[in-house]
Amino acid sequence: FTLTALSFAALAIAYATSDFSVANVWDNSHSLQPLIYKITGTWGNHEGSMLLWVLILTFFGALVAAFGRNLPAALRANVLAVQGAIGATFFLFILATSNPFARLNPAPIEGRDLNPILQDLGLAIHPPLLYLGYVGFSICFSFSVAALIEGRIDASWARWVRPWTLVAWMFLTGGIAMGSYWAYYELGWGGFWFWDPVENASFMPWLGGTALLHSAIVMEKRSALKIWTLLLAILTFSLSLLGTFLVRSGVLTSVHAFATDPTRGVFILGILTLFIGGSLALFALRASRLTAGGLFHPISREGALVLNNLFLTTATATVLIGTLYPLAVEAVSADKISVGAPFFNLTFGPLMVPLLVLVPFGPLLAWKRGDIFAVAQRLMAAFAAALLAVLVTALFIDGASVFAALGVGLAFWLICGALTDIAVKSGFGTVAPGVMLRRFAGLPRSVFGTALAHLGLGLTTLGIVGTLCFGTEKILSMHAGETVQLSGHMLRFEGLYPAQGPNYSED
Repeated sequence: FTLTALSFAALAIAYATSDFSVANVWDNSHSLQPLIYKITGTWGNHEGSMLLWVLILTFFGALVAAFGRNLPAALRANVLAVQGAIGATFFLFILATSNPFARLNPAPIEGRDLNPILQDLGLAIHPPLLYLGYVGFSICFSFSVAALIEGRIDASWARWVRPWTLVAWMFLTGGIAMGSYWAYYELGWGGFWFWDPVENASFMPWLGGTALLHSAIVMEKRSALKIWTLLLAILTFSLSLLGTFLVRSGVLTSVHAFATDPTRGVFILGILTLFIGGSLALFALRASRLTAGGLFHPISREGALVLNNLFLTTATATVLIGTLYPLAVEAVSADKISVGAPFFNLTFGPLMVPLLVLVPFGPLLAWKRGDIFAVAQRLMAAFAAALLAVLVTALFIDGASVFAALGVGLAFWLICGALTDIAVKSGFGTVAPGVMLRRFAGLPRSVFGTALAHLGLGLTTLGIVGTLCFGTEKILSMHAGETVQLSGHMLRFEGLYPAQGPNYSED
């Protein structure tokens, strides 16, 4: 980690000082660029971003080495060995195909500049957050392969995997959110998701990571779903590696794609085969020897989380098929096709709606054996709020369809369901206010985390419904002084005027 950090610092200093004898700096920087964009330009290209990738990978390995003293010695050694093997292959990839320190002699006087779209604060935040998510799942993968090598899983395994999963999932969520915001204000992309192949490359590990997080909770609390958790840890990081391949191999055409060098693609494909194929083969050999864990009734917290995992993994599979199908068709028949939003909306949407309906039930069910009718009674207030939202939308909002009203109702069902969970566990309406406040203050942090995540899911649903059902978009060519009527507003195009920035001119 120290040596990788040193090499990354060397590249960052070359960018900060505009050292154009380094080909990577010459190709992606300019002496007049503001310093912040010189530094963020370090990872605004394929070679520099791969160096950031391995820096984060070695950082996570170093954390396990430093803080994993309480782990069984054999497990710790195996985890570090797997993590080291991943690092070694990616260092080899960088050295063989993507050297960020290739030199130019003589050194050019001036650089070629960084793409103006990348001269933005979004580049400082979006890629590092995404990589912390992608690469964070490598630790979960290393723990899974280490457990399969050893042939056993114990409580310390589960206690270690869940925090890593949570950290990686949080960073990946933040990275995707920042990317959405950046695309919105920089490129004028409205909507909420475009099903672009590279967007999907980050969405698939997110879905897999969400399932893994829920599975790891059951394993830690109840010592159940061990095999599920192992497999999900392998698949989530495998999807991260697949995303790296899609972005950097040139096999997909996308506004995001980094590189179009087939040599790099073949090398990453080899890495994919080694780690995905190797880990799944090891899983096939060893999984039958592992004990499945505790038993539980289908109507229980564990049962709800299994159902959640089934929905999420199926949804991930539909996104994977939609993303890779054009590649498969082109490889077999040389025909070029594109799979767009209609496919994803018709496959992914129907899978998500029943899952969202069931989400508020999960946290309120008891472990091992739950009472679905008692939970339904506790959720009556949330259901009433959702029904009211449906009626208000249908009766008072112009242009609201049945689907729009039901979508708004579903969003309120999720939001009020998340608040109900906290209210029930605090004893709202059943104990004195003072006791309720003490209970509220004493709730485990995981209860607030769950409620916040599910509440966020409700807000996201509300945003998606708003965009799909109440948005208006018109694309047209206009001259200065012309007006257009849009959704009850009169817009006038005043005209273009020139302006001068610190290192650019603009209209």
